[in-house]
Amino acid sequence: MRKIQRKLLIGLLCGVVLCGLAACGTKTPAGEERGMLSPGGTAATMPEDQGTEENVTEQPEATLTPVATATPVPTATPEPTHVPAKKAGIRIPAEYLQLKKGYEGTVELISYKTRDYYGDGQEETKPAYVYLPHGYDETKQYNVLYLLHSAGGDETEWGLNNPFSTVRLTMDNLIYYGDIEPFIIVTPYDLPRRGFFPDTSETVDIAYEGFLTELRNDLIPYIEANYATYGDYDEDGYDMAAARDHRAIAGGSFGAMQTIDIGMCECLDLFGWFGPFSPGVTVYEPEEIAERINSFEDYDIHCIYNVCGNDEIPYAKTSVYLLQDLEEWTDKVKLGENLFMYMVDGGHGKDTWGLGFYNFAQVLFK
Repeated sequence: MRKIQRKLLIGLLCGVVLCGLAACGTKTPAGEERGMLSPGGTAATMPEDQGTEENVTEQPEATLTPVATATPVPTATPEPTHVPAKKAGIRIPAEYLQLKKGYEGTVELISYKTRDYYGDGQEETKPAYVYLPHGYDETKQYNVLYLLHSAGGDETEWGLNNPFSTVRLTMDNLIYYGDIEPFIIVTPYDLPRRGFFPDTSETVDIAYEGFLTELRNDLIPYIEANYATYGDYDEDGYDMAAARDHRAIAGGSFGAMQTIDIGMCECLDLFGWFGPFSPGVTVYEPEEIAERINSFEDYDIHCIYNVCGNDEIPYAKTSVYLLQDLEEWTDKVKLGENLFMYMVDGGHGKDTWGLGFYNFAQVLFK
């Protein structure tokens, strides 16, 4: 079992649980806490009457001359207007947090078979939500983002089950305005067992290893067997690495740690895009992360997109320490080319991670 600094991690994870419970998983309409417009449109202003009976001059009937009535010309329906989406925006534009009736994506709750890989190997069933973009077509192929929750969260944390969540609204609007190519989102329960929380360094390793095996053996194959992705699924086995350019992995806090430790360090053959939002202490030191990245000789990193809030200094320092220092250890990472790091207004929670998602979605798969 790998050794990490036990006391630091215990304190970190306890803090993350408190933050996750306080900040995540609520059903408050996205954007209200930022002072943005709540989902929904505004009523159109009706024009005032052009005249009243007092303004009409009475004329003798004999002097009235009939005038031909002009044929009304239909008014063209205006095209939707919006502020163009920006990479690394500091605020999600209000119109991206408004519900677009008739243009919503659909969400399905799935159950997939897996095993207790960290325990006795017994078969079990786990849940995940799957977002399918508006106009989803089974005859096409879609990129897939696996979006992981924080410690203390679950598959509902990113709000795919809530049509007013930041992820649902921004995805629908990014697609509606043509800012991105539609892609699928999967939010699983990314711990080995429901209710399980790693409370020591040993169980942290088990949590990572359990979900790592589950992701590779069960979840990705299930998604690629049942949805229109780039993965050429075959129940007898297939080359999962062939579609790695079309898969991304991201998460907040504990999910960001898994994005680095599992996605980058163990599954670089499966993923080419990474979004660690506010990552904490990882299993590996920077030089170990680089060593594992370098061991995947045939695979490059397309993008690492890191976001942290100004009010979460410990996590920001960890981000810089873990990610920016990778340049010293590997040629696969270059700040400003495929590594992007941003500080935004906010703390350790859904506002910061929602903004991170909004920006990350715009650079994905390009």
